Amino acid sequence: MARVYADVNEHMPRSYWDYDSVNISWGVLENYEVVRKIGRGKYSEVFEGINVVNYQKCVIKVLKPVKKKKIKREIKILQNLAGGPNVVALLDVVRDSQSKTPSLVFEYVNNTDFRTLYPRFTDYDVRFYVYELLKALDFCHSKGIMHRDVKPHNVMIDHEKRKLRLIDWGLAEFYHKGTEYNVRVASRYFKGPELLVDFQEYDYSLDMWSLGAMFASMIFRKEPFFHGQSNSDQLVKIAKVLGTEELFEYLDKYDIELDPQYDEILSRYPRKPWHSFINADNQRFISDEAIDFLDKLLRYDHAASLPPLVQFLPVLTFLAFRNGLQRRRPWLIPTSPRFAQRSRRPLGTMQRLNHEARRR
Repeated sequence: MARVYADVNEHMPRSYWDYDSVNISWGVLENYEVVRKIGRGKYSEVFEGINVVNYQKCVIKVLKPVKKKKIKREIKILQNLAGGPNVVALLDVVRDSQSKTPSLVFEYVNNTDFRTLYPRFTDYDVRFYVYELLKALDFCHSKGIMHRDVKPHNVMIDHEKRKLRLIDWGLAEFYHKGTEYNVRVASRYFKGPELLVDFQEYDYSLDMWSLGAMFASMIFRKEPFFHGQSNSDQLVKIAKVLGTEELFEYLDKYDIELDPQYDEILSRYPRKPWHSFINADNQRFISDEAIDFLDKLLRYDHAASLPPLVQFLPVLTFLAFRNGLQRRRPWLIPTSPRFAQRSRRPLGTMQRLNHEARRR
């Protein structure tokens, strides 16, 4: 069971999480024109577009043939998260009248590919964007939703405007404690151990492992940090860093039996100290606080993983205030209480604490 936000959906009306009952309100397809293709994935093709009514840029995600239930889930989740911090905004839903192919229309973010952008990051940039991503994760978790595909490809950054958006909610799901979920989610390099050992009763901590894998690659300048050639090899790569002693303790705790294939590929490994990854190229990004933060994210046991909450002030203070940064107040209070009043939605833990800090 999740350590935080475990009962969110139990306290919501069924209409909040029952996406099967969603009635899609289709917009006008002719309001949009495709400009150029900017990406593709397993379930969609993505285009830069323009709204010909107001001449605003947008992103058009054309969905490949999938079950209607999956489309409804993504739409319902995006509707529930509307207006949340750093969550990409769904502007419209349209479909072709002949093929019935649905498309989701999103706000446009002038993104720079992470393979180009991340190597240019300063220490401040890394902390700033990780903090912005944490705000998005805390918000969606506070709404009872797991993203389940956190990775650099799904974190859009307009570096000039210092704007971050968490995108692609196609694999996101509502969390209900005690539910067994599909383990075939997330991308290999960012899969948490629970997925790799087929533990189906996972929770929000899945997203925190993915964040940890991203953070490790940022500070150690190693992309990806865990570079497995297959799902089974991915667990081996993790074990070579975190060691096998805690892995077997984790398996025993949850009565998980490893696939027999691991008998041949998984040896016994000692835990590798984080400081062993420091070198001349990355040392400026490393501090005791950064290592502590990383260590709290990358845990075998999902129940021991760090939730994205401001109650862990020593960790998040590192993200905001290390080296005596001058812009302390904006970092301390990143969320405006006016947004909370306007949205009339329950504040996430992070937002509540920031709201209280502003009042003090």
